[in-house]
Amino acid sequence: MSTPTLAALVYAIRWEAQDVVSVELRPATAEVPFPPFEAGAHINLHLPNGLSRSYSLCNSDAERGRYVVGVARDRKTRGGSLYVHEQLRVGSVLPIDPPRNHFRLDADAPRSVLVAGGIGVTPLFCMLQHLAAQGRATDFIYCARSRRDAAFVDAIEALAREHGVALTLHFDSEHAGPPDLARLLAGKGADSHFYCCGPTPMISAFEQACERLGYANTHIERFTAAPPPAADLGGGFEVVCAKSGKTVAVPEDQSILDALIDAGLSPDYSCTEGVCGTCETAVIECDGELEHKDSVLTKGERQAGKTMMICVSRCKGTRLVLDI
Repeated sequence: MSTPTLAALVYAIRWEAQDVVSVELRPATAEVPFPPFEAGAHINLHLPNGLSRSYSLCNSDAERGRYVVGVARDRKTRGGSLYVHEQLRVGSVLPIDPPRNHFRLDADAPRSVLVAGGIGVTPLFCMLQHLAAQGRATDFIYCARSRRDAAFVDAIEALAREHGVALTLHFDSEHAGPPDLARLLAGKGADSHFYCCGPTPMISAFEQACERLGYANTHIERFTAAPPPAADLGGGFEVVCAKSGKTVAVPEDQSILDALIDAGLSPDYSCTEGVCGTCETAVIECDGELEHKDSVLTKGERQAGKTMMICVSRCKGTRLVLDI
C-alpha cells in the first residue's frame, strides 16, 4: 500500500548559510526519471540511519531532472538534519518519495505576498522563481536572525532586481528584534494571496496580522508541529479499511497510523507529527466528529471532512471508514 520510492543520487551538497546546506538530487538511473513538481511541493528523504524527513523543494519547478532541498541543522534535531550535515555524502543513493504539495500557489491571484522565516524560505524561494518567470506581481518578505543565517539571499536579491519583485529583508540583528508583520503586510490588498512558512511564533504572528488587516486569502506551511489542541479523545473506535477489508480497533492511547501498522497494513507516513501530509487518507464515512490535529489541512478542508492525517487525527465517534 505504500507509495513506491524513487532512487536519488546525491549529486551535490552546497553551503548556503550558517548551518544550512542545499542537497541536489538527480535520478540514480536514467530509466526512472523524476516526476515534475509544482512550486510549494516537498519530498521525503529516507536516510540510511532509518529516519524519514520531509524537505521542501527550492529549485525552479520548470527544471526537469533534479530536485534541490535546503536543510538547516536543527538545534533540537532527532537525527535527520544532523545526518544530512555530518554524514551524507555526494555519490550516495537515497530512496525518496515522489513530490507532494499541500502549499500550492493560487494561479489566479492578482498579487502574491511571500513571507519567509529562516529555513522556511525554501518553498517560498521556489514560488518566487515560478512567479518571476510568469511575470506575476509579487512581494517577498524575508526574515532571519542575521544575513549570514539567510539561505539563498543573494539569489533572491538578484531575482528581485531582474524581475521587479518588491523585496523586504528583515534581519533581527540589524533591527534589534523580530519583524512587525502587521506593518510589513499593511496595504498589500485584500484580494492578494498571502503565503508564510517559518517557525511557529512567526506563523502565529502572520496569522494574527492577516486577521487584523482583513486578509482572508492566507496559506501557511509549518516545518514543526503546531501546539496540539486540548485532548478530547472520547475513547477508542474502530477503523474499517475499505480497500483491504480489515477492521482495526484503535484504542484511546494509540494513533490510527500505529494501529493500522500493528494490524499488518503499510500506509504511507513520514513525520508522525501531522506536518508533512504524507499519511493523508481519504475519509469515506465517520459516525462522529473528526478531531483534526494536523498542521496541513485548511479550515475548509477540516470542515469538509473528506480527508485526515492518520498519524495524529482521530474520530470522536465509534466507527470510521477509510479508503485504505
